[in-house]
Amino acid sequence: MEHGSVLLRFQDVSFFYDHNKPVLEEASFSVRQNAKVTIMGQNGAGKSTIFKMITKEIKPKKGEIHMGKGVTVGIAKQVIPHADLEKNVKEFFEGAFSDKKYDIEKHIKKVLDVVNLVAPLDKKIAAFSGGQKARLLLAFALIQEPDILLLDEPTNNLDADGIAHLMTFLIMYEKTCIVISHDANFLNSFTEGVLHLDSFTHKVEQYVGDYFDVVEKIKAQIEKEQSQNARMEKQIQDQKDKINFFSHKGGKMRKLASKMSDNVAEAEEDMVDVRREDKTISPFTIEIEPFTKPLVQFTSVTVMKNHKPTKRNVELTIRKNHRVLITGPNGIGKSTLLEALANSTEKGAVMTPGVKVGYYRQDFSGLALDKTVYQILEEVMDMPNKQEIYATAARFLLGGDKVLNTVKSLSEGQKGLLCFARFLLLKPTLLILDEPTNHINFRHLPVIAEALNDYKGGMILVSHDTEFVDQVQMSEELDLSAI
Repeated sequence: MEHGSVLLRFQDVSFFYDHNKPVLEEASFSVRQNAKVTIMGQNGAGKSTIFKMITKEIKPKKGEIHMGKGVTVGIAKQVIPHADLEKNVKEFFEGAFSDKKYDIEKHIKKVLDVVNLVAPLDKKIAAFSGGQKARLLLAFALIQEPDILLLDEPTNNLDADGIAHLMTFLIMYEKTCIVISHDANFLNSFTEGVLHLDSFTHKVEQYVGDYFDVVEKIKAQIEKEQSQNARMEKQIQDQKDKINFFSHKGGKMRKLASKMSDNVAEAEEDMVDVRREDKTISPFTIEIEPFTKPLVQFTSVTVMKNHKPTKRNVELTIRKNHRVLITGPNGIGKSTLLEALANSTEKGAVMTPGVKVGYYRQDFSGLALDKTVYQILEEVMDMPNKQEIYATAARFLLGGDKVLNTVKSLSEGQKGLLCFARFLLLKPTLLILDEPTNHINFRHLPVIAEALNDYKGGMILVSHDTEFVDQVQMSEELDLSAI
């Protein structure tokens, strides 16, 4: 597809939330009409910040953002705002327009067909599953028919059919689309260019090509720069050795040493500012406390059929070293089941007294937004230890000043890492994991999968990330649509 005129241009844009912690420094890039662009970068590098500047939620501290005349922007956010959860479907979509739209029901039907979702107009948003909410978020953006569509982690919570449907839609989509996602295969299916945010230099580099090509280009460039710097470092060290020798000789030799020192200083300034790949979390182990009894015994589960809860009989006992994968299409009730189990409200499941549960919520609603990282980690320890808390936070790239940051200041990916940091200190007997790969940088996932493989407790997992599930090696699968 041919690309038209430039719709969006960042010109020397700098932004920071804290003067000592820049997010962007003199970032410049442009996006043309009909382009399909991925924003790539480490958790916390500033991807969502760029989206907020495009939607004018925040303004740059320096530089300018130029938008074509009359260009409109629609965004499918990562999560539905809390204030919208009590609205019904019709009220939710009415919020996409500043003026009353009298034929709103016709437009709602059209966009729900696009995202492959059946949703009664009077059903509350809070009653939908995570995957259904992801579809609603996309539909909310599409109903505005924007010139620039922003998608923030659009595959989170979607089942395989939902991801395939979204892929097809984006390939055929005839307008500009900018995407943030950690799903490499999804991105590679439609991406034509990448904006790479370097979280160390705070610069933005623009690449043309599909996602996998760009990843290889960045890797090759880093290796080239590292090799070039290695050669220069050797030459500089040779010069320094000569300077040390000449400076002790006196006379003309000392003058030569002084001149060589100037040349060395200039050479050091000319060394390439090597880009560093995303830092990966270190291997970790989730320990458990001794426990000999079964952890959970199921006699029935509640599933959703035609938007109504239905009881289904099932015989399932979960013990230590037992991992159960819960599957089924979006809307079947997987997340609802996991939440009820974690809260001990699922009538058909009996939790053995003394079982310590580590629960990973897909929307992080269990994390108090106004508490600091330190407080979140401290509250799961029987005997809080400051040194252990700081060390654990650092292992999950939340060290230094980040320990004292509030949860609401963290990126979604950092919230995910905080959840795993909690497990280390909690030492749970049972892990209940609801889409634990959502938002997390793909570089961390093999490390997390290895830790879960080594975990000796019981595990109940919901995940649409088939590659991750294959790495975790489940004991059995419970398909809610088949019982």
